[in-house]
Amino acid sequence: MPFIQTRTNVDVSPEKKENIKRRLGEAATIIGKSESWLMTEIVSNCDMYFKGENTSPIAYVDVKLYGKGNNYDEMTKTITEITNSELGVSPDHVYVSYQEFDNWGWNGNNF
Repeated sequence: MPFIQTRTNVDVSPEKKENIKRRLGEAATIIGKSESWLMTEIVSNCDMYFKGENTSPIAYVDVKLYGKGNNYDEMTKTITEITNSELGVSPDHVYVSYQEFDNWGWNGNNF
């Protein structure tokens, strides 16, 4: 049950959003999760600053997981490749964070 949120200062077209969603769904298997439980959010045109500037494409990707994940190094590499190819964000302008949760609610209950 991952939730992957991508925030960027780039204007993201509906087509690019679909590509990112699809590619993140494929990438979820890297960390031992299934696309069938993946929820994504892609927020474009954010007021973001990196090193005090907003002059180039920037992205922050937050990955939240129910339970434990694995292969975070490979996942970060894949996320960076996705943001670079789909959004034109240089790898050195992408932050990726991971959070693991023991409690996760869905359908009126907790797992």
